[in-house]
Amino acid sequence: MSRSRHRRPPTARSVIRRGRGVRGPMLPPTVPAWRTRGQQFDRLVLEAFAPLDSRWHDRLTKLDIAVDDVPKIRPLHPDSVTWPDEVVADGPVPLSRLIPAGVDRHGQATRARVVLFRKPLELRASDPDDLVDLLREVLVQQIATYLGVDPDVIDPEAEEE
Repeated sequence: MSRSRHRRPPTARSVIRRGRGVRGPMLPPTVPAWRTRGQQFDRLVLEAFAPLDSRWHDRLTKLDIAVDDVPKIRPLHPDSVTWPDEVVADGPVPLSRLIPAGVDRHGQATRARVVLFRKPLELRASDPDDLVDLLREVLVQQIATYLGVDPDVIDPEAEEE
């Protein structure tokens, strides 16, 4: 028995009947739930950075905030991890890194930058509110390192909480 080479086009009924469910996007792009995880994380970073920027804007004009998915820095010996002041870490896992201003390999001047590592930060927070708090703590530490002051000076409200 040979099969016909011409199959009929699948209909909505046949697709659902075979258990494949609805095809295509389920949400329109105008809905907030349509955002990717990276876009949602970027929004939370801006939410955590906004109060710090409003207070220290004059001194943070030459500082950039960047997001990377995973850290590309690793300790040589995970058992005895020591990180420089520019790295905020949870044990052997870096959560963020401050890259000071300098000159790149092409001789161009670069701005100082705080790089937040998305996946390690998301794994340490149980919900979006905890993630905003964690982001704020990490940003306070990095801004304090950048400005050369104590973290309590950057965010005195954190001490009260």
